[in-house]
Amino acid sequence: MSVKTVPLLRGGDWLQGGAGRWADVFNPSTGQPIARVPLCAAEDAADAVHTASVALPAWSATPVVQRARVMFRFHEMMERHFDELAALVTHEHGKTLEESRAEVQRGLEMVEFACGIPSLMMGDVLPNIAPDVDGETARHPVGVCVGITPYNFPNMVPLWMFPIAIVCGNTFVLKPSEKVPLSAVRLGELLLEAGLPAGVLNILHGDQTCVDALITHPQVAAVSFVGSTPVAKHIYETATRCDKRVQAAGGAKNHMIVMPDADVDLAAKALAASAYGCGGQRCMAGSLAVAVGAAGDAVVDQLCQVAAQIRVGPTDGGGDAEMGPLIRAEHCERVAAYLDVARDEGAHVALDGRRPFSGDAFLIGPSVVDRVEPQMRLAREEIFGPLLSVARVASLDEAIDLGRRCAYGNGASIFTRDGHAARQFKQHFNAGMIGINVGVPAPMAWLPFTGWNRSFFGDLHIQGTEGVAFYTRQKMTLTRWFASPTDTHHDPVWKHSEQKHSEQGDTT
Repeated sequence: MSVKTVPLLRGGDWLQGGAGRWADVFNPSTGQPIARVPLCAAEDAADAVHTASVALPAWSATPVVQRARVMFRFHEMMERHFDELAALVTHEHGKTLEESRAEVQRGLEMVEFACGIPSLMMGDVLPNIAPDVDGETARHPVGVCVGITPYNFPNMVPLWMFPIAIVCGNTFVLKPSEKVPLSAVRLGELLLEAGLPAGVLNILHGDQTCVDALITHPQVAAVSFVGSTPVAKHIYETATRCDKRVQAAGGAKNHMIVMPDADVDLAAKALAASAYGCGGQRCMAGSLAVAVGAAGDAVVDQLCQVAAQIRVGPTDGGGDAEMGPLIRAEHCERVAAYLDVARDEGAHVALDGRRPFSGDAFLIGPSVVDRVEPQMRLAREEIFGPLLSVARVASLDEAIDLGRRCAYGNGASIFTRDGHAARQFKQHFNAGMIGINVGVPAPMAWLPFTGWNRSFFGDLHIQGTEGVAFYTRQKMTLTRWFASPTDTHHDPVWKHSEQKHSEQGDTT
């Protein structure tokens, strides 16, 4: 088997890099390595940042409409290579091809949003804010930006970041997950083909050594991150201490409430799609189903039926799998260990996804764990795999209180036909993204990804207009206009009007 070496992108050139440390990139469907990726040193990170800083003046001075035209061409390139990009996600991540195609489509929508940024970069003007004084604001790039992205969406999450940053006039250093670097490299190739100048986008690979060098570098102005909560907290605290603006999206424990009046069949299918789609490896996956009142037994029974019928298997190379492998064998073991934790803590494993699979793919089936109590680890910890826990409560108020005690706050959904219950849930549940009869309330490109609590560290969220605000800074200008000495025009009308009111004793 041919194992390729993953290159770095610096200054428009694809380079072989690294400090003698390497990691394997696996195909999760075969369990075999398909590439080796360099784990870059601090010196490599410094070189990438320096290259981006050299390219910054010319790129930030490029008219925004010209910057957007590069993104229009990039969008065209992505559409032309759509099937290839989707297949690459399946190859290095393990998603089904349908899931990979959906991921690339969501990434394309972010590029479409970036193409419209010239409208969003427009400032505000308030003429005559004082006599002969005009006030105006304008948006300017922040500088060199860094993006650190996770393994679960190797195509989409980088596209949450660099298209917006680049059209806003910044230069960018992307550090994708070393587990899935191939998609990021291919995106870089297409962007260069679309005409992006050398040095505006740079790509390097690595682990914490590389990340810490990037987020503390004095020439870096802004850092975007998506990943686990402990790493998000570390990046936020470290980078802000170094005077950088940061948006750091962390983990989740998404609750899905099923009311007694819900259509149980439809709800169970939505719960299963949310919990087991992409193998549960997404921060918007449903993790804790909360059955209210009499809904409990019916929800668990229907969930087990739906989950047991999901076809699990390799996804790369054909087949009819509806759920693919997880990212690594050790991650399968970690998810499986929670089933033993559940039994030890007194929960009921209604469906155990551990079973023999042929071949070397990193496979585990869907699991359902019933009667999970708030103090149990399955109710508190992010599992990030195809394991759905079920808690039982007596009322919607109890379900909302359960969410209030959750340390995370990414997303939550309710399944009900009761408009008042839906409104109460929308108003009061402790999460930033709410779904009503929707299993995965992930926002489209035009809306911000509004995680709360320990699911997000920062002020301006990823996506939407908040993303544009994050990658720009405002400058306000006050201008006083003086008349020419040769100007013989009369005083303006407002002065005569003001004098008239004063003579009449009008104090308003």
